[in-house]
Amino acid sequence: MSGNKDSDGGWRTFVWNSQKKEFLGRTGCSWFKIILFYVIFYLCLAGIFVGTIQALLLTLSNYKPTYQDRVAPPGLSHTPRSEKSEIAFKMSDESTFKDYVKSMNKLLAMYDDELQLDQMKYEDCGDIPEAYRERGSLENNAGQRKACRFSRSLLGSCSGKIDPSYGFKEGKPCLIVKLNRIVNFRPRAPINNESLPGPIQGKLLPNMIPIHCSNKKDEDRNKIGEIKYFGISEGFPLQYYPYYGKVLHPQYLQPLVAIQFNVTLDQEIRIECKVYGENINYSDKDRYQGRFDVKLTVKS
Repeated sequence: MSGNKDSDGGWRTFVWNSQKKEFLGRTGCSWFKIILFYVIFYLCLAGIFVGTIQALLLTLSNYKPTYQDRVAPPGLSHTPRSEKSEIAFKMSDESTFKDYVKSMNKLLAMYDDELQLDQMKYEDCGDIPEAYRERGSLENNAGQRKACRFSRSLLGSCSGKIDPSYGFKEGKPCLIVKLNRIVNFRPRAPINNESLPGPIQGKLLPNMIPIHCSNKKDEDRNKIGEIKYFGISEGFPLQYYPYYGKVLHPQYLQPLVAIQFNVTLDQEIRIECKVYGENINYSDKDRYQGRFDVKLTVKS
């Protein structure tokens, strides 16, 4: 029992020694000095950290990425999107494609004509492919830049105006395709026909990035009927580039291409779409770099 008391007394004495006025082995003055030291120490660390961040921010632009030498070519994306790049629906059952229609309505709502009436924010850039529409340097003080208008009516039967189901009800679904945004990127049109697939070699136009879709597997060649393209000259015109970023180009509208497919019913068909340009290439590591593929199944 006496051993327990001595042990208990030693512990209590360590926590508070009334004779030496020590708490946990230190006097009040000692505690004050060590706390003051660590407060100053961590304030200095925080100051160094904040100063480093501020110095880094001084080297960055508010309008463009500092380094773009390793930026990959833009990705090619499509709407509607789906899990595992598979679009499957039944023509006679609207519930099977209502989500697809909803996503397309959401995208094209930004392209309604009544939202592009402000002359201070939008301008007409023509309905044929033209050269880049330069709007000054990213670093000048010109303020926000105007955006080219793009009316959803250019997408014809895939605009949602003529057919609210975007062809899904008829078994001829539409996909809305766009090139992803990259600040200050200027896609270059193909110089000659050599890099283009046969069906579009006769459609090569200056100032336009063409797009072409076809069967990805040889066994699907005879399962795909006519593929229709809608948009400005059925491609991506260069007057919509470059993009100046969210700060300078908040109302920017990407040019769109609508693609309507006519495929054999009740068959799984893998389709691949590619864009063609001098500075657009493809990567096995990124299935959406300059291209995409989708498995399309239309059930009767």
